[in-house]
Amino acid sequence: MDRALGVSLDWFEEWRKRTGEGPPHFADMASIPDLPPLLEFRDGRPVQTPSEWPERRAELRVLLEHYMWGRLPKVAPAVSGARVLAEERGRGMVRRRIAVSFGRPVSVARTPIEIETFTPAGPGPFPVFLTQSNHRAWAMLGVSRGYLSCVYPAADGTDQSAVFVDAYPDCDWAAIARRAWLASRAIDYLFTLDEVDRDKVCITGHSRNGKQALIAAAIDERITAVVASSAGDPCSAPYRFHSETGLVCSLEHVTRGQRHWFHPRMRFFTGRENKLPVDAHSCLALIAPRHCLLSTAVNDGCESSFAVERALRAVRPVYELLGNADAVKIRYRPGSHETNSEDLQSYFDWFDRAFGRGAREFPDEFLYDFDWDAWRAAAGEIPEAPSEPRAAVEWSLGEAPPRAVGWGMGYGKETDHDALMLARLHTPPEVRRVPVQFGDYLSGDLYVPAEVRGRPPVVIWLHPLCYPKGYRGHYAGDGTAEPIFIQLARRGVACFGFDMVGFGRRIREGTSFYARFPRWSKLGRMVADVQAAVDFVRRGDGRFDYSVSPDYTAPIPDLDTDRLFCLGYSIGGMVALYAAALDARIAGVATFCGFTPLRTDTDEKGTGGIRRWWELYNTQPRLGLYRGREGELPFDFDDVLSMIAPRPCLISSPVYDRDADVEDVRACVERASPAWGDAPPGRGLTHETPEVYNRFHQSDFDRFFAWLDGVL
Repeated sequence: MDRALGVSLDWFEEWRKRTGEGPPHFADMASIPDLPPLLEFRDGRPVQTPSEWPERRAELRVLLEHYMWGRLPKVAPAVSGARVLAEERGRGMVRRRIAVSFGRPVSVARTPIEIETFTPAGPGPFPVFLTQSNHRAWAMLGVSRGYLSCVYPAADGTDQSAVFVDAYPDCDWAAIARRAWLASRAIDYLFTLDEVDRDKVCITGHSRNGKQALIAAAIDERITAVVASSAGDPCSAPYRFHSETGLVCSLEHVTRGQRHWFHPRMRFFTGRENKLPVDAHSCLALIAPRHCLLSTAVNDGCESSFAVERALRAVRPVYELLGNADAVKIRYRPGSHETNSEDLQSYFDWFDRAFGRGAREFPDEFLYDFDWDAWRAAAGEIPEAPSEPRAAVEWSLGEAPPRAVGWGMGYGKETDHDALMLARLHTPPEVRRVPVQFGDYLSGDLYVPAEVRGRPPVVIWLHPLCYPKGYRGHYAGDGTAEPIFIQLARRGVACFGFDMVGFGRRIREGTSFYARFPRWSKLGRMVADVQAAVDFVRRGDGRFDYSVSPDYTAPIPDLDTDRLFCLGYSIGGMVALYAAALDARIAGVATFCGFTPLRTDTDEKGTGGIRRWWELYNTQPRLGLYRGREGELPFDFDDVLSMIAPRPCLISSPVYDRDADVEDVRACVERASPAWGDAPPGRGLTHETPEVYNRFHQSDFDRFFAWLDGVL
């Protein structure tokens, strides 16, 4: 059915009514779980030579304007005049404030745009640096590096691009693309100046300004170098890997909360991001072969480093075809969304490198670099998978190293500055957060009611693919809901959360995982960490008394560990199922969008297949031994579910989940259901199939709360 899956919004429905626009016919659109190929024309022909690239580039631009940016003017207005409003000389530079007017071939509002330039003293010509009005300090830094810096008015609060809207009534351009177009108008004026080196033009911006910087470079080939600082979706972070399944800034969030940024048509792809004919890598491809640096903070909730790496890997073949493979890079910053002067200095190092003014190297650094063949060689001889289901499940997780049972301590808990960066330091007054160290020197947080009554039950929360923020997520639920662990504590339920390997504070641990444990697996580690969390919550099965431990700033309340449940979403839902199947101490489990059966999850399925688990996310590399013969796998999720019986199990599998086949899930659940026998409704195997897409919103929280109330 062709329908919009996103929450109904008044402005969106009004736009549809006004324009007569309906959803695309999704059934006719390919489901592409990975990024659409850039070196392939829409009719399937390969792009084989540099001479063929301009034609493909033009295709991509048309698609980007149609689905994301909105239609841009085909003809730019000419600069008709410039008036210096103010001039200041001294300290080795000249600062000017200039009103620039535009005229033919279109009628433009008489209001000129106002730019500011900082020009080094001397004859020039100087390379040009452009940035937006709220990054004025960046322009000041630029002049100190020998650049003629230009501040143009295309940022929140100073957006003068709107003066051109009436002049181009046939254009339905959205704000970010319109602001990017204004950068080109600033260049039009700058190119009238003798002191400008026209061959050396660069631009940068941060966050939403980073988006427009990339689009400006994509549409104006006079820009010869760009740095995108935490640009995020959909310009440096593809929506296929930057969606609600990761609790990061998503297509749904952007089109709901920042509706003017991009074209409304984009909202039709909420939950169907895999149907987009273009994605962030397409914008980057339009910049090739010019210099492009993606500056990404490791824990920035506005830009998942995993998604950015996927975009870089997808666009680099275009740069290779055009003979400049080394001109597109990632630069990782520590921390979250912030920047500092060293970051900016490095941006100018990049520009100097692009313009032959400096030789600083920018070596490749990948946080998610996995080569299955290299892993296979390092893993050595792998025993044949056993046929007995439990043994087969354990085989798929690899060979765990020896593990001691720890009792948990306060020493080694997450520091306050890390917790602040990851947005989990502060809680409402009704909830208390107890940071702890548990397991193999891991940090976790126990959330309990500020006033505990009785012995609270416990939920271990297992997060989705949220690389930057781990278990906290950046956008919880629909972007307005409190995080699930806060809501649980408000309801009198203790909740334990921690970052799984490869996420949050443990991203770099994931990077090195298989170099350290080639015969284990990340999924095996995740399950082992859940078992360590159970050890902690259960006080080492009675061996440890945390209430008197001097390592804790506040005592841990007495918990009802006979009522200990796991809740997971996305990959966390998968981990929850495996953990419950292998640990009888877990009293029940709830999984949201947690799985699709393995044996039917082929490359042709449109979900990404089991290749996701053995290669893309590399959580179970041993599954790669069954590539192309998935039907021969020695176990499937009906076996995993049966191992959980007779404990309560809630499965929520949305009808429109792009990562799963709901009919395959139904059949899998039916095969497993006899293991629960005649369990009362709600206390056995419960399967819900809401007519929504893959998400974890307040309505999903409420369904979990209702299920939990029924089993407590």
